Amino acid sequence: MKLLITGMAGFIGHAVARRLSGQGHEIVGIDNLNDYYDVALKQARLADLKACSDVRFIRLDLADRVGMESLFSDERFDRVIHLAAQAGVRYSLDNPHAYAESNLVGHLNVLEGCRRQRVEHLIYASSSSVYGMNDKVPFATHDAVDHPISLYAAAKKANELMSHTYSHLYGLPTTGLRFFTVYGPWGRPDMAPFKFTQALLAGESIQVNNYGDMQRDFTYIDDIVEGVVRVLELVPQPGSSTASPDTSTAPYALYNIGNGRPVALMDFIRAIERATGCEAKCDFRAMQPGDVPRTWADTEALFEATNYRPQVGIDEGVARFVNWYRDFYKI
Repeated sequence: MKLLITGMAGFIGHAVARRLSGQGHEIVGIDNLNDYYDVALKQARLADLKACSDVRFIRLDLADRVGMESLFSDERFDRVIHLAAQAGVRYSLDNPHAYAESNLVGHLNVLEGCRRQRVEHLIYASSSSVYGMNDKVPFATHDAVDHPISLYAAAKKANELMSHTYSHLYGLPTTGLRFFTVYGPWGRPDMAPFKFTQALLAGESIQVNNYGDMQRDFTYIDDIVEGVVRVLELVPQPGSSTASPDTSTAPYALYNIGNGRPVALMDFIRAIERATGCEAKCDFRAMQPGDVPRTWADTEALFEATNYRPQVGIDEGVARFVNWYRDFYKI
């Protein structure tokens, strides 16, 4: 198949491209290489992919309507894995327009490209952030998610609604994936696992939100990628139910991808301490705007569809990340 991966210089995009390389596909990746975090890390991910002869990179912004139209008409993709987005909950508090341009306009441009070129299947990244302050756990895709507490979450929920509309109106098969706290080698510097490891190895203090009383469904990158690859083959078919948010008469699907086992934040910090051999100096602070006390994925629907459950536990995953960090930054 000929595949498009948006956000290929990003954490998950790079890993998905690596995983699919050598499987008989022709892979084209795009990214705008914005400076939300260290561009050098994004360039290093692309450099890591240069050894893959079946992977090609084009620098392009999702919000560039003309450029996106030309990309789809010139390349004629079979399937699309749409992972590009302006990431980050807290960043959305100060830079809301970046989310409208990338996560709304950009997503629309992807949908239009898929519609016009009759793409067989669009897989796109949503987020656990859509669950907001949901008290029911674990979070399930049939739960109502109508009260987001950050613009990032609102934009991701909008992506799901936009995708369903295109599935319904045009018969475009779409699958949304709600990712839960992804970590691992090549990870994002703005996320806690990276920031905590960086601080511990430098002998600096770490900021711990809600005084440490938090839980996250930390999910190792390889488990995320395996889920994406398996879903790529599951092209949604028109259904017969409109009873809940994750079912439809349209060719539309929605899954959580998480570990399914939430970890207390302080336990995660202790895992980093073990892996680095350094003691954490914690600067405890109140809950931050847009943040939530816990996330927990109900992954049964994904297991039933793919027969796959995450394999990598916290100690193993953190140790792999710390080893990569030491090697990448020559520490």
